[in-house]
Amino acid sequence: MWFKNLLVYRFTKPFSLSAEELDEQLAQKPFMPCGSQDMITSGWVAPIGLPDAPLVHANGGCLMVCLQRQQKVLPASVVNEVLAEKVEEIKEAEDRAVGRKERQELKDQIIFELLPRAFSRTGKLYAYIDTAQQLLIINASSPNRADELVSVLRETIGTVPVIPLRSPRAPTAAMTEWLQSGSGPAEFALGGECELRDKADETAVIRCKNQDLQSPEIKSHLDSGMLASKLELIWDGGIECLVDSHLAVKRLRFGDLIMDKVGDVHAESAAEQFDVDFTIMTGELACFLPALADAFGGIETE
Repeated sequence: MWFKNLLVYRFTKPFSLSAEELDEQLAQKPFMPCGSQDMITSGWVAPIGLPDAPLVHANGGCLMVCLQRQQKVLPASVVNEVLAEKVEEIKEAEDRAVGRKERQELKDQIIFELLPRAFSRTGKLYAYIDTAQQLLIINASSPNRADELVSVLRETIGTVPVIPLRSPRAPTAAMTEWLQSGSGPAEFALGGECELRDKADETAVIRCKNQDLQSPEIKSHLDSGMLASKLELIWDGGIECLVDSHLAVKRLRFGDLIMDKVGDVHAESAAEQFDVDFTIMTGELACFLPALADAFGGIETE
């Protein structure tokens, strides 16, 4: 359950639903497995993963939800192979060419016939709403996956007035400056990983991992005009992460001092352990995210 990535959205209008009200609305779109002709389905499941558990796990003003998605795996190579066989059969049986329109109709028929026998792949996407800070935080590394959750949430509850978190200061400019100076912003230290891009040619990329970011080689690349598009930061509060040019947080790691807090609490069941993890994680992120925003000049509200 511990988040590994953070894509953060802020509410432009206050989110005011209670846990009970949100749970009631999510119940209108529960997850249903793919039917014989469904390519993909998605719906809400209990974050805690236990039968009859609520669809919203609430604690300390934070509301966790979980979107489950199932997709049929039907490789294009398989469809094209069957299509080629059918086209060849028609050519031999009727001595004629198969046009584009007929090919598409054959392809649609093949997919219709193969879908019931296709394997299914199921995955979960977790997110939570911090009602105190009015943020939606999604455990996703891909904006497309995060957008999918936001879209399904909108379909379910009617409106979700959120926009991606933005800062007044361009993240690339700030991270480049920190690398050049060799010093991170307040409450942060520089880690050993970065990604540099040429501002004249974004296809020119240099990735450094487990490196001394103050080395002459790095400084030489910066002096030549390259910019930092990703940078590892270490927060004084005990969190390490990689931040990119869109303020997305990746490879999130919670330090020993934070994980020791988990060990200090005796949980008697999986449900209690889930709640302990959720409470500690959201509490730490409630301090980390404002500090990260401040490092980039705050949160852009216009």
